[in-house]
Amino acid sequence: MTDDSTNTGRRRFLVGSTSVVGAAGVVGAAVPFIGSWNPSAKARAAGAPVRIDIGRLGDGEMLGPIPAWRGRPIFVIRRSEAALSALNEDPDRLADPESQDPEQPNYAQNDTRSRTPELLVLVGLCPHLFCSPTPYITLRPEPFDTDWRGGFFCPCHGSRFDLAGRVYSGSPASRNMQVPPYSFEGDDVLVIGIDEETAA
Repeated sequence: MTDDSTNTGRRRFLVGSTSVVGAAGVVGAAVPFIGSWNPSAKARAAGAPVRIDIGRLGDGEMLGPIPAWRGRPIFVIRRSEAALSALNEDPDRLADPESQDPEQPNYAQNDTRSRTPELLVLVGLCPHLFCSPTPYITLRPEPFDTDWRGGFFCPCHGSRFDLAGRVYSGSPASRNMQVPPYSFEGDDVLVIGIDEETAA
């Protein structure tokens, strides 16, 4: 005859083991479910919207490049007052100062090329041969341009852009850097890939 204390021990062991296995199964089922809330890599490549927290982005700071939208790097910069003031110091140096290229969204057709003056959102690729230009956020002379007032310089072929992504005349690039479709959710969340024109 089996001792009752032995049966009790076995029951406790079986109940405990079953509970552990059941809990692991619940976690295993929940992880893919929670993961499904985020766009898949395939969906992101196809242009699914991407949300970026910009709440801690300070003046003169940049997020990126963020390889987040359609496989392209995204630059997000909060421009300082000094940077905004420098944008129109010498518009004659720019090939397309008002960004009249029809590929640009309507809110990029101004001198800041943005929805709000301080926040710049760009696809971080040079339109010449799609290299990624180097950001120079600080307003100071650089070896490649002693009159440099901040912006982007493509070391591959020498294209230069100001801090609104507008191309300098004489650069190999023939047009301004691309502004992607974007909108805001509240004050701190930037949504790349959705605006009034792409929401439908």
